Amino acid sequence: MAADAVGCGAVSAARAPGDAGEVARYFFRLGCIAFGGPAAHIALMRRELVHQRGWVSDGEFLDMLGVTNLIPGPNSTEMTMHLGHRRAGLAGLWLGGLLFLLPAVVIVTALAWAYVRYGSTPAGEGILLGAQPVVLALILHAAWGLTGAAFRGFESLVVVTAAAALAVAGVSEVALVLGAGVATAVAAVLVRALTREARRNLPGLPRAGGHWWRLPRQRSASSRGRRTRALLPPVAPVTLAAAGSAGGATTAGIFLGFLKIGAVLYGSGYVLVSFMRGEFVERRGWLTEGQLLDAVAAGQVTPGPLFSSAAFAGYVMDGFPGALAAAAGIFLPSFLFVMAAAPLVPRLRSWPPGSAFLDGVNAAAWALIVVVGVDLARATLTGPFAWGLFAAALAAAVATRVNAAWLVLGGVALGLARAAAG
Repeated sequence: MAADAVGCGAVSAARAPGDAGEVARYFFRLGCIAFGGPAAHIALMRRELVHQRGWVSDGEFLDMLGVTNLIPGPNSTEMTMHLGHRRAGLAGLWLGGLLFLLPAVVIVTALAWAYVRYGSTPAGEGILLGAQPVVLALILHAAWGLTGAAFRGFESLVVVTAAAALAVAGVSEVALVLGAGVATAVAAVLVRALTREARRNLPGLPRAGGHWWRLPRQRSASSRGRRTRALLPPVAPVTLAAAGSAGGATTAGIFLGFLKIGAVLYGSGYVLVSFMRGEFVERRGWLTEGQLLDAVAAGQVTPGPLFSSAAFAGYVMDGFPGALAAAAGIFLPSFLFVMAAAPLVPRLRSWPPGSAFLDGVNAAAWALIVVVGVDLARATLTGPFAWGLFAAALAAAVATRVNAAWLVLGGVALGLARAAAG
């Protein structure tokens, strides 16, 4: 679709089923250039899939983002699954997620091979020097563009203000997002129940299970069964992983250990560090503290989610089988959770309390994007080169429809040139 085909035509096109090959090509390319962390990945997807390709609207995009904040796993990776599912069904969900992850896992595994063979990893200063200011500009541009979808009234402003303040104070992202959704839903129910005018405008209430405050029924029992089964698998790995061997590293033990982590890990990718340390350094003794830090460093200088650090750690523990087992274990729960959650997003939006819940979740998610952007700005904009690159990228994002991949790659090239020049 042409870049200027945005608006009613683009939104209509988004309703039609897409081609699985289109999903595969887009997310593989994104996985190759997705530097900068989950906020940057989400900004890239929003710019290209909402405004340039019209797969979904801003409101639908923010609904998906809100739901990903409520389930374990890496948010940006789960967004690729949601968007792939919306575009091409179940095949799109799996292709979008797998091909987004593939470049990161391959590159991190190659770095782990070099690390084990030669004892060091490439630092990647030039890549980070050029990529970080660009992705920061894309994050802030995305936050600005999502204001219309995030702000639905005065209550949204209250939620954003409270969520931002609590996030700065260190409150968990999950508690913020869930609390915002519940508070907004409860407020909406109370207002509707107490307002006489609202009561007069309510449709007649069916006698058998049709009340407005109840979630709409599923169309078929088979779809309920599929969702229930999709929710069950992540529960078992927690018990299985706990029974894993604490002796020498095994492929099965690596898989089950990371499967347990992936099934319960909320928050940013950096939270993964504490989970990996507890599981593989302290409890099992399969990694050293230095190896853990090197794994995280490898995840930071490669595209894709920081969760790909698991592949590095898996390779250090058990070679190529360990890398594959770690990657499969850490990401499999996300696929299962999204399979269960994706059909619920449109149903929640059509249910009055659910719609209010999503409004609260979206306002809190928007506040978190802004807080992350401000934190990244403090760490990234440390000199004239970074400030100049940030300003140029932000101007290009606002004034043109140039593909975000070219902006990131251009920043990487300038960063490498700057690093080579000393």
